[in-house]
Amino acid sequence: MSKRVVITGLGVAAPNGVGIPAFTSAIKNGVSGIKHDAQLQELQFSCQIAGKPEITEELKSQYFTDLELRGFNSTGILYGVIAGMEAWKNAGLTMEVNNEPDWDSGTIFGSGTSGIDKFRESIYKIDELQTRKLGSTVVAQTMNSGISAYLCGKLGLGNQVTTNSSACSTGTEAIIMAYDRIKSGQAKRILAGSTGDSGPYIWAGFDALRVCSSKYNENPELGSRPMSSTAAGFVPGSGAGALLVEDLDTALERGAAIYAEILGGNVNSGGQRGSGSMTAPNSAAVQRCISDAIKNSGISSGDVDAINGHLTATTKDSLEIENWTKALKRKGDNFPYINSLKSMTGHCLSGAGSIESVAAVLQLYEGFLFGNTNCEDLHPEITNLINPSKVPFKTFNIDLNIIAKASFGFGDVNACVLLKKYKN
Repeated sequence: MSKRVVITGLGVAAPNGVGIPAFTSAIKNGVSGIKHDAQLQELQFSCQIAGKPEITEELKSQYFTDLELRGFNSTGILYGVIAGMEAWKNAGLTMEVNNEPDWDSGTIFGSGTSGIDKFRESIYKIDELQTRKLGSTVVAQTMNSGISAYLCGKLGLGNQVTTNSSACSTGTEAIIMAYDRIKSGQAKRILAGSTGDSGPYIWAGFDALRVCSSKYNENPELGSRPMSSTAAGFVPGSGAGALLVEDLDTALERGAAIYAEILGGNVNSGGQRGSGSMTAPNSAAVQRCISDAIKNSGISSGDVDAINGHLTATTKDSLEIENWTKALKRKGDNFPYINSLKSMTGHCLSGAGSIESVAAVLQLYEGFLFGNTNCEDLHPEITNLINPSKVPFKTFNIDLNIIAKASFGFGDVNACVLLKKYKN
């Protein structure tokens, strides 16, 4: 028998807030985490602003031992462990250390890369014939599954422990993978999420592609402008989001707080055919991903109250809106509300889908819709498709029932999940 699947824990390390209380306050109040980055300026990047979570040494010590921090140099694992362990604790689960693994619990925690700064450090040591001085944690920090391996050890997970990687759709895909495993009865709970490293060695390629914002270096908070007619490219970001995905029966049995229900979702690819390429989406695939996600969730397109879009502040924003109108068969006044977290965080790449999904769940649970900053000048191609009132500029309270969250990534890959306000 298929199971109902719910979300019982949330965790986040975002540019505009580390920890659920700080993050919730930030998105409600339009607080940006995008700042000038001196290192990017020194390296002569075109884009010299970025979004990075602010992690203090005190906060690190709450999640890592002194021994673990010796030689540690992986921002992605740092962000992921903080977000993942917060979600675990937020779900009311214990941190007891037992000899027996927790066979019912696992993690699907995605990443685009792992420990790129550690990898660079290691290359220099190898070139200087200092291989023996690399240290014992180089492999754990630089293997792509490093984040899920670290979380496994800290939480004693005995079910599936893996790291998925699908560019910017990674986080949303991880949630759908967790949903599928629990719905089929193969696990009782999965810590789902994704993380993205920070720094120039991650962001340089995008700067070279000229897809990053370079016109707002003097005004960082204005730099990320999804859906705006003055959007000038995305602002690079980093961080991690985590959601404790659980079998409803198990959650009720232990008296857990329930943030939302996952109705279903879909993952697909455009095959880099038609309009699709390594860097551009195949619109037919995007529309199919959304419509199939709705079908798999057992709802109709008219049931969707709001969309948390991918919307990166590039020339593809209006195309994304067009794809939504076609997939939902809704436009003008009939279109759902839509917002993009990237106006406050920048584009957190492999961490984006999970951070934005945490924001989507918070909106359902607390009954609000956060405003889109920096887009008072909506692109005319968008206003030709939907009523501008569907793109709120300020946060307002609203009782939402269903939110669609989608992410689209390099390689022409797509993921869409449907989240519902939990009701008995």
